[in-house]
Amino acid sequence: MDRAQKTELVAELNRNFAEVGVVVVTRNLGMTVSQSTKLRNAMRDAGATYKVSKNKLAKIALEGTEYGSLSDMLTGPVGLASSIDPVAAAKVVVDFAKTNDKFEIVGGAMGATALDVEGVKALATLPSLDELRAKIVGLIVAPATKIATITQAPAAQLARVLSAYAEKEAA
Repeated sequence: MDRAQKTELVAELNRNFAEVGVVVVTRNLGMTVSQSTKLRNAMRDAGATYKVSKNKLAKIALEGTEYGSLSDMLTGPVGLASSIDPVAAAKVVVDFAKTNDKFEIVGGAMGATALDVEGVKALATLPSLDELRAKIVGLIVAPATKIATITQAPAAQLARVLSAYAEKEAA
């Protein structure tokens, strides 16, 4: 990798750190290509990314971002999982770590807040941004549905009474 490629990689990582809501640092000792592909596909499906980069370049990219606390975690073969949704990357990483013994969570950060392993696991238990949006929409729609049902109920009752009188007259 020449100097221009390194500069481009650092700039890309720096942009990534500026845009994301969470970064999770993982250690992957001896993962196979198929395991890495499975992890990357799971990340992509969740709207997250997983990148392996040189620690020195990642530390340079961390400068000037809220994620400066991650530089102490960047030792050995590590990967960086990140997502705009603060929960998505953490969920995928925790789920993948349960099924793969060569993959471990080192820690992470949510903005300026550093997270240890337990913090990442706790973050993974929270509902995702999409789930929260669905709950809010459900809470907003529920009262309107109830009002519509209540306002239609008297008309339905009146129609049933008139129908009963009509059937009684016809008999």
